[in-house]
Amino acid sequence: MSSSSAPLPATDEADVALLREVPKLYARLQGELSKRIVGQEEVLRHLFLGLLAQGHCLMIGVPGLAKTLIVKTLSEAIDLSFNRIQFTPDLMPSDVTGSEIIEENDHGKREFRFIAGPVFTQLLLADEINRAPAKTQSALLEAMQERRVTVAGRTRDLPAPFFVLATQNPIEQEGTYPLPEAQLDRFLFCLHVGYPTAADEVRILQSTTGAPPAALEKVCTAETLLGLQRAVRRVHVPASVAEYAVRLVHATRPNNALAPASVKRCVQWGAGPRASQALALGAKAAAALDGRLNCAAEDVAAAANIVLRHRLILNYRAEADNLTADVIIADLLKAVKA
Repeated sequence: MSSSSAPLPATDEADVALLREVPKLYARLQGELSKRIVGQEEVLRHLFLGLLAQGHCLMIGVPGLAKTLIVKTLSEAIDLSFNRIQFTPDLMPSDVTGSEIIEENDHGKREFRFIAGPVFTQLLLADEINRAPAKTQSALLEAMQERRVTVAGRTRDLPAPFFVLATQNPIEQEGTYPLPEAQLDRFLFCLHVGYPTAADEVRILQSTTGAPPAALEKVCTAETLLGLQRAVRRVHVPASVAEYAVRLVHATRPNNALAPASVKRCVQWGAGPRASQALALGAKAAAALDGRLNCAAEDVAAAANIVLRHRLILNYRAEADNLTADVIIADLLKAVKA
């Protein structure tokens, strides 16, 4: 993988210094998270990449795999405010964004007062997001895209940084409301949370049935994270790497000449331009995490699964052939060379 230590023309010294600290910062973060989280190293790395890239993440995994614990622990270690919303079929949009109530002021006059909803936080866990109806799911759309909400005709900004981490249960689909493609596209990454290994499960058993978990030290503040996010945006993407990312996304579209046979047969709709942007942002964050100021084609390829798997709309042939999005992405990576 290529690397460079030369400062970028458009990057000032402060941003370069911040980027140089990213690997050390993540090593410290890993040390703190390991006090409560056993295993799941890949998920933790991808979540941190999402934070650096200012993107939201969708986590898919069966119950009991510590998805909620991971998010809460992350918020403590990075000193972010944290709220959790348990999505249910009777959840209303106002339960997410907040609402206005009428109350009497000190002078005995009635006036409206805004009660902020749980979305007004820096790290929001949307637990089992597909259990709420579309009207409530859409309450998050503006927040995720614009980082603000509109209630009673007034727009209010959300705290910065703002990061939504939503979970989905791949089983128990009865009574759920699948996320529309427009909302899925708002998630930068889609992460699969798998079962722990036998050794990790023994460690989980021992650590959770004994003494209370250890207190965490703050690795960085919200202000430091905002600086890191700004610096990561300025990591250089060479023209050849940008072209590779775009060719990968074009190859997900069945009618494109670059599409491999599995895409033409099993994909109904491919990824849009937002996927190219997500590949570039994921590559920038990965380069920063490796201590580099330029990203390489390998960074783009490494981000392909988490960026594309929720953006490919598969047809009935994929289900009949038992093909997943990850299998098709593997074909893409073989067919489209850097």
